[in-house]
Amino acid sequence: MMSDLEARLVEIVRATPTTMQVLRTVRDLDLPDWMIFSGAVYQPVFNSLTGRPLDYGIKDYDVAYHDDRDTSYEAEDVVIQRVAAAFEPPLRELVEVRNQARVHLWFEKKFGADEPYPALRSSAEALERFVATAFCVGVRLEADETLRVWAPFGLDDLFAMRLRPNPLRVKGAGGWARTTGSAKARWPEISVEG
Repeated sequence: MMSDLEARLVEIVRATPTTMQVLRTVRDLDLPDWMIFSGAVYQPVFNSLTGRPLDYGIKDYDVAYHDDRDTSYEAEDVVIQRVAAAFEPPLRELVEVRNQARVHLWFEKKFGADEPYPALRSSAEALERFVATAFCVGVRLEADETLRVWAPFGLDDLFAMRLRPNPLRVKGAGGWARTTGSAKARWPEISVEG
């Protein structure tokens, strides 16, 4: 049974036309263990709560999939190109696809992470790695048009517009100040704890 906050999240996502377009297009591509997460999911909630247009502040649409059969960049690039071909500009440039089965191969080097990034077993497991609990939410549009929601830390922080450090991350790691500062600049109503 869906919680009240989960129902509100689903209602907000359904009311965000571009997010729904991305969900429908990616669903039809039938990627393994896919979802969209990050700003394309939590930012429409912030916007709804503050009376802004639902797509305000969304810089990209993060599409995750998990396929550990081939973790080479070449295999991932085939999927990236396939997804890109399914969209017209400007969405083509805004949809970012990553195979979560290979993130551990490049994350620490790219982001200068000061904590290990172990291999992920699923796309949902990636949600446990985001810096703030409010950001740890993903959705997938199923074949029957239902929206499936993942939120390993619940949705209370998201709907309270409260950014708290992810308790599973190393304290002070992952660009906390940069990430929360960027969010606070777009949504001054956010509270930052930690």
